[in-house]
Amino acid sequence: MKFVSGSLMRSIATPMLVAGALLAGQAAFAQNAQPTGVRGTITAFSGDTLKVHTRDGKDLDVKLEQNTPIRGVTLAKITEIKADSYIGTAAIPQADGSLKALEVHVFPASMRGSGEGHRPWDLGANSSMTNGTVGNVVVSNGRTITVKYQGGEKKVFVPEDVPIVDLEPGDRSLLVPGAKVVLFAHKEADGSLTANFISAGKNGVNPPM
Repeated sequence: MKFVSGSLMRSIATPMLVAGALLAGQAAFAQNAQPTGVRGTITAFSGDTLKVHTRDGKDLDVKLEQNTPIRGVTLAKITEIKADSYIGTAAIPQADGSLKALEVHVFPASMRGSGEGHRPWDLGANSSMTNGTVGNVVVSNGRTITVKYQGGEKKVFVPEDVPIVDLEPGDRSLLVPGAKVVLFAHKEADGSLTANFISAGKNGVNPPM
């Protein structure tokens, strides 16, 4: 029976520990890395791979998982937004501390709570996304909405020309060539993209998010 010295064991174990730490670090990076926003037009969808021609002229392949959430996007009006509606809005800050909407999307009751909170967004410098419950709506005097979320609230001014859309639960039947999509994806270890969720326009609607 042969005995292995402690120094030999350390020489074997150290590279294994380092490799394990690297793999763990890669997995953590994949999970924690900022999601990649993809906005554009579907050119093809086959199997679990969505091909998108982006607004900035790139052609990207995005993988879907079996349970990737898909949302349909249709046109809406500000008069559809009521107190207690659950909405989201991309916006930019104003000098008085309020926000000016870049778009507003209205969730159905079944999607209440989706992405609740206030966080940075990627529709321009200092843009943010706020998802929450409408506290009050003033349409006749400045089109102002108060959006409440856990831990805070924001007052949002909605200009006349800002797009307003409804979101609804959807499925893969929306992912047809020519449809406009907004999706956020994470990068896998091999550099490929996997969608976290997809918003797809219905009847030619261009998701403004």
